[in-house]
Amino acid sequence: MTAPLHKDHPAGPGRALPDTQQGMRRRNLARVMHTVSAEGPLSRAAVASRIGLTRAAVSTLVDELIRAGLIEELGPERPGRVGRGRPGSALAVSGSGPAGIGAEIGVDHLAACAVDLRGQVRVRVVRPGTNRGRAPEPVVGDLTALIRQVVAEAEREGLWPAGLAVAVPGLVAGDARTVVRAPNLDWHDTDLGALLPPELPPTVDNEANFGALAELWLGEGTPRDFLHVSAEIGIGAGVVVDGRLLRGTRGFAGELGHVPVRPDGPECGCGGRGCLEQYAGEEAVLRAAGLEPGEDRVGLLAGRATDGDEEVRRALRVAGEALGIALTGAVNLLDPESVVLGGALSGLAPWLLPSLRTELARRSAGPACPVTVSGLGPEGPLLGAAHSVVRAVLDDPAGVAGRDRPAV
Repeated sequence: MTAPLHKDHPAGPGRALPDTQQGMRRRNLARVMHTVSAEGPLSRAAVASRIGLTRAAVSTLVDELIRAGLIEELGPERPGRVGRGRPGSALAVSGSGPAGIGAEIGVDHLAACAVDLRGQVRVRVVRPGTNRGRAPEPVVGDLTALIRQVVAEAEREGLWPAGLAVAVPGLVAGDARTVVRAPNLDWHDTDLGALLPPELPPTVDNEANFGALAELWLGEGTPRDFLHVSAEIGIGAGVVVDGRLLRGTRGFAGELGHVPVRPDGPECGCGGRGCLEQYAGEEAVLRAAGLEPGEDRVGLLAGRATDGDEEVRRALRVAGEALGIALTGAVNLLDPESVVLGGALSGLAPWLLPSLRTELARRSAGPACPVTVSGLGPEGPLLGAAHSVVRAVLDDPAGVAGRDRPAV
């Protein structure tokens, strides 16, 4: 069994390595990394068997990865192995060394985390506080302070930053650094790459895209074709087709929140009328329920709904109907295997799902599309950002091994 190379990361489709001896070596290093990451601990012989190379070739590749600090030896294989002769040394992805740094700019929070090559979150910091109406410079200044804090704590655990990915609630240009439009922040044509630490060049992407990638990589039983819907103040979607994120020509695919569900409805911040966000966004639901926004909007709505507040339940029912209407068009057009509710929507699923499923089943051209709830919840975008860096290391470990460690 050959370990597949990762083909989707925030900057776009994976770049093919040149078909040269050097390119082949880099591809084989990636195959070893992916195999050990997915199935380890494994011996050199087991890795060779899985990727179809000789044991001598794999041993050379493994030695290079060990010297680079990307793989470590754990000692003899565990008891119960199948095979003859002396047991080989078990290999595992290193728990120290390179780490993916993820960051998130939310409407009402900032967050940053460090994830090691084993996929474990080693450091996580969240700073609540509204960012709506604030200029990009002070917001990014605060985020930079969080990133530096996370990097410093990670370094104390033997990790160093292999890269930075930042999730934002808006449209991001193809350069993976410029926020073209973020209505709920009131940002336009903002070059985040110029504002973030220059020693750690960032990849910037829409938070819904990172949420969808996190679901693809970390979700339990997630199919390779699905539509991931997430929400905070706004509502976004990530479309995954055959295990790859569908981005569209300009990278703007997935703006579900600005699909009109009632063309004569209230004006939206995007300039349209009757958009989904005006009925199913957190603040829209709070308004419909007669509640004032607070720091924990989802907790407030869920608590009131659990206690039987009929006004809140009615507002959530209407939000579910609006979601069902908007999703019907996407489901009829794309025919995904499932729809996954993530982000804040996952915490309100018990009250959203009945009306959402009813509306979706009533309007769908074919059989009703299953709707499931993400286990990642609102952590999805931040985790997706950090794991995108980790995946990039697994895809091209040679590029990381030869790089100077940034001083952040």
